[in-house]
Amino acid sequence: MNGADSDRKQSGFKVRTPVDEARRILREAVVGEGAELEPETGIETIDVERADGRILAAPITAARSVPHYQRAAMDGYAVRAADTFGASDRSPEVLRIADGTGGDASVSPDVAARVHTGSALPEGADAVVMIEHVAERESVGELEVEDAVAEGENVAPVGEDIEADQHLYEAGHRLRPSDLGLLRSAGYAKVTVATPPTVGVVPTGEELVECDPDPGEVVETNGLTVSRLVERWGGTATYRDVVTDDPDSLRVAIQRDLTKDVVVTTGGSSVGQRDLLPEVIDDLGEVLVHGVGLKPGHPVCLGIVEDTPVLALPGYPVACIVNAVQFLRPVMNWLEGTTPNPHPTTTARLERKIPSEPGTRTFARVQLEERESGDGEFGPNEPQYRAIPTRASGSGVLSSVALADGWVVVDDEREGIPSGETVAVENWEPTV
Repeated sequence: MNGADSDRKQSGFKVRTPVDEARRILREAVVGEGAELEPETGIETIDVERADGRILAAPITAARSVPHYQRAAMDGYAVRAADTFGASDRSPEVLRIADGTGGDASVSPDVAARVHTGSALPEGADAVVMIEHVAERESVGELEVEDAVAEGENVAPVGEDIEADQHLYEAGHRLRPSDLGLLRSAGYAKVTVATPPTVGVVPTGEELVECDPDPGEVVETNGLTVSRLVERWGGTATYRDVVTDDPDSLRVAIQRDLTKDVVVTTGGSSVGQRDLLPEVIDDLGEVLVHGVGLKPGHPVCLGIVEDTPVLALPGYPVACIVNAVQFLRPVMNWLEGTTPNPHPTTTARLERKIPSEPGTRTFARVQLEERESGDGEFGPNEPQYRAIPTRASGSGVLSSVALADGWVVVDDEREGIPSGETVAVENWEPTV
């Protein structure tokens, strides 16, 4: 063991950067201090139908009104409202039925035209009588109107849904399926969006194998998990083969993926003899943070190499996932010109105490259990769920995440959360 190795092992992590401070340092390095967020990955124009989940690169206003014509809001007959004045079932008004329907017909005094919901209002009409309130005498081409209507009744005006030039979305909005329908209705066939961030995912460790491990070998799962999270978060992942614990090999692997928007490694980020990535990153560029007040997952290393963020995530599976959510997901959002959406949460009552060390943000995995009707342990205003901490809580126990429903975050300043407290359970796999 050389002197540097000895110093690293003996020093450990005497100072751990708070999570929020580490994220701030990383953000400044990625997008610049105090800079407005804008797409760093570039922009592209694509068909609206392919834009689900993409980030708008510019504000959007409606190119046309929706509807762009006056339309019937009910099945029935388009009329002049004045021609129905005084009509009732005992004393109906008799109107002639015009030729044609909808916008192909024309309405004049004492003439009505058949319309269907969504039909263009015929010229000359200003209201619609519902089909339930008329009696058709088709043999003589007449119509008995049994209910008076007011001007504009049962008519959808131009722009009832959206007005032309109405503001719809800000830049940075992540498009949803309902947004695509609105954009198409408002006159957009194409939309300008941020290019998805590209991420090189490099699993490291001489003990890793793809399958059928011998004693001392471990099946590689971190790179697979992280690459799929990248895809779920809207990026494009390149999942690399395992790289052994050798400085030259690690250096080449990082340099190979500097064409990507982000480089992520898994394993080799701590202070042991085979934890070489912090030195490699520092040799190639700059280590911004090494060691974060985070449990599980404090031995994360965040750096910059040739303007490319390089995130060395811990090798324990749970620690790797926690850090991916806390640091990789925000980096991907910043590069697209936006910020991460809050995690969806479920309110629950904590069933067992969660211990935590002050100064460390703890992510405790829990399972959710819905309370049964009439359960006397809960009052009527109590949460409808119990949060039960998983028995297996080690950072290497992958099943504790895969079988959990979420995690409870213990803030840095708290020394645990007592049993019985109402907590917010975060879904650890937010889509965006």
